[in-house]
Amino acid sequence: MFYSDDIIEEIRSRNDIVDVISGYVKLQKKGSSYFGLCPFHNEKSPSFSVSQTKQMYYCFGCGAGGNVITFIMEYENYSFQEAIKYLADRCGMSLPKADENEVSKKQQSERKILLDIQKTAAKYYYYLLGQPQGKQGLNYLTGRGLSKETITRFGLGYSSKFGNDLYKYLKSKGYSDALLKESGLITFDERKGAYDKFWNRVMYPIMDVNNRVIGFGGRVMGDGTPKYLNSPETKIFDKSRNLYGLNFARISRKPYFIICEGYMDVISMHQAGFTNAIASLGTAFTSPHASLIKRYVDEVYLAYDSDGAGIKAALRAIPILKSAGLKIKIIHMDPYKDPDEFIKNLGRDAFEERIGKAENSFLFEISVLEKSYDLNDPQGKTDFFNAAAKKMLEFNQELERNNYIEAICRRYGIDFKDMQKLVNSYGARIGYVEKSDPERAFEPAKSIKKPVKEEGILTCQKLLLTWLVEDPSLFPKVEKYISYEDFLDPVYQKAAKLLFDEYNRTGKVTPARIMNQFEDKEEHNIVASLFNTNLYDSTDKNAKEKALNEAVIKIKKHSIDHISKNAKDIQTLQAVVKARASLQTLHISL
Repeated sequence: MFYSDDIIEEIRSRNDIVDVISGYVKLQKKGSSYFGLCPFHNEKSPSFSVSQTKQMYYCFGCGAGGNVITFIMEYENYSFQEAIKYLADRCGMSLPKADENEVSKKQQSERKILLDIQKTAAKYYYYLLGQPQGKQGLNYLTGRGLSKETITRFGLGYSSKFGNDLYKYLKSKGYSDALLKESGLITFDERKGAYDKFWNRVMYPIMDVNNRVIGFGGRVMGDGTPKYLNSPETKIFDKSRNLYGLNFARISRKPYFIICEGYMDVISMHQAGFTNAIASLGTAFTSPHASLIKRYVDEVYLAYDSDGAGIKAALRAIPILKSAGLKIKIIHMDPYKDPDEFIKNLGRDAFEERIGKAENSFLFEISVLEKSYDLNDPQGKTDFFNAAAKKMLEFNQELERNNYIEAICRRYGIDFKDMQKLVNSYGARIGYVEKSDPERAFEPAKSIKKPVKEEGILTCQKLLLTWLVEDPSLFPKVEKYISYEDFLDPVYQKAAKLLFDEYNRTGKVTPARIMNQFEDKEEHNIVASLFNTNLYDSTDKNAKEKALNEAVIKIKKHSIDHISKNAKDIQTLQAVVKARASLQTLHISL
């Protein structure tokens, strides 16, 4: 269902952006705006700004920006239509009913159809699991100790041994080859024709946080390869923005998540009552995964396999999770390989006990480091303590650093002062600043990083557009010299035209309304930056006036130069000469 601009604007205006975003991000008022940690990238200092006046958000760190509709789309991974429905429900507004006779498949978004295909495939796989041909798959799942209730809860299924079984079924439902190819479930080959990506496999539907099937994982029955196969990334399936089991874990009411390696670990743990277990989708743990988790909890427990590969995976994940501001503990699975084996052999209570005894992630890293040295050999022991001292340099805060030094000293029987001296010596040796100051000795010297210089004219244009949004009374003064056509970049020009048109029509401007006219995500962020540039900060009226005039003159001169370069007749050149002369007398008074 598609809605008119008036309905969209009414929904947007009824949902105050500060109220909505406060439900997701902790905001603190500073001046006329609210600030918090950006939910779209990892940061320690708040650079995420929400303006109640503009009804917009903008991150000065990563450049993400938009209005309340954009925020819901990005945060909840919703389509535009889904975000509109969510916000309409939130403010108690009834949307027009769709006339089913007028709404055809061509009018539906491709995204919705792709979701329908995944849902249809999931139902079909689940159906096949209960049929005679799915007996092998069902025996595998029950043999792994899964109950009927668990199989149903996770929607587990089976893909037929026939290579085009799903394709035929989906075609019978009326889906086009083009969309089936986009779904990632069907492969098309000039020689072989159409065939299923998954066949003769136990199927694990992958759901997003809103319980919609977006992809699949499949475990082969028998000796086929690869043993595990996952859906490719599609327009609805992004492995870095989704986690297996998160749809259940986020409503588990637990203050932490347990991160596992595989689908079966997650399912076994949920069956045992640990409904806060999640896993990445057949890929290494990434920064976007960590940011996604941070939306829901502040602490995670790693329950990776106890073998070498599992330990390496944990060591890779720890710094990623730390950078997102998460606290981390390690659950030890020995003598078993993974949570699934552990729970089957020792039971739920024993695993609960292991959670209670989970190890601090830094001490876990030290214990792994220890295995590289022979502590029975004096040189090996010395080398280990030196390596541990170097690792302490990651703690900038003196109190935290000393607490960890104390823990290491207690574990390995070394004097605190000796270890502290060793750590301090390494801090000074590798170029940390203020060596005489114990607290700042671990503050890395700031490298002089030259900011990426944005083209000067674009900076002027952004400055002017923000200024007009902040102070609409400038429009009549600026409009004498500048029109939207002087903004040569297509996105800038469209934004400027919408601003000027709205002011001339209503006498005011609403940046959040203008954002609705930009559907592309990248354009959305660009326009958000246009309305959130740092203005010239001065109480000196003359200085402000000078800055404004310089910006207007630069924009106009750039526009005139462009016309001059592309002039094809004498009249245009004469107009250019006249326009250049007018720059000499251009002055806007505040």
